[in-house]
Amino acid sequence: MARPLLISPPHFFFFFFFFFFFFVFSSAITPILGEEYSYVKRVDPKKMKTPKSKLSHFQLYWHDIVSGSNPTSVPVIKPANNSSTFFGFVSMIDNPLTIGPKLSSKMVGKAQGFYAAADQEEVGLLMVMNFVFIDGKYNGSTFTVLGRNTVFSEVREMPIIGGSGLFRFARGYVQAKTYMLNYTSGDATVQYNAYVLHY
Repeated sequence: MARPLLISPPHFFFFFFFFFFFFVFSSAITPILGEEYSYVKRVDPKKMKTPKSKLSHFQLYWHDIVSGSNPTSVPVIKPANNSSTFFGFVSMIDNPLTIGPKLSSKMVGKAQGFYAAADQEEVGLLMVMNFVFIDGKYNGSTFTVLGRNTVFSEVREMPIIGGSGLFRFARGYVQAKTYMLNYTSGDATVQYNAYVLHY
């Protein structure tokens, strides 16, 4: 005949509280874990009727105007004292984008964002800007440039990390080349060649 399993009072209370807390917390945690990613669902790209991606090349001129009564580039943080590379300097921009090197040529958009001196060894800028288009079918569409700009290099390359409107899911890169730099006024014109993969 099998002997009954005897549990002493201390062990009984231990097992009682163990199972009590197990059932209480497991019932409380399970819904939370189950709903942790309830705000995310997978989407079939085919159902979104996403068109085939294409590669577009834009050649634009970026005008950084710091002089005069209506500058498009405004300093908001001064550089660190005695910094030969202007480290710490930050400027907000709303720079015209034109189809030709002259400011009087047709404007098709603005470069809006900021650039900051982020290098203590050479003049290297962190560029954070949206290319905001105002012309034709691209009106209201944007793509975003985020990268490092060593301004005294002949050609600087920076990535395109996204976009909106006709540039949804955009990716690519830009190449910047200084067209004109006025050492007296500080104004500059930079040619941007942007290669954008988008839908």
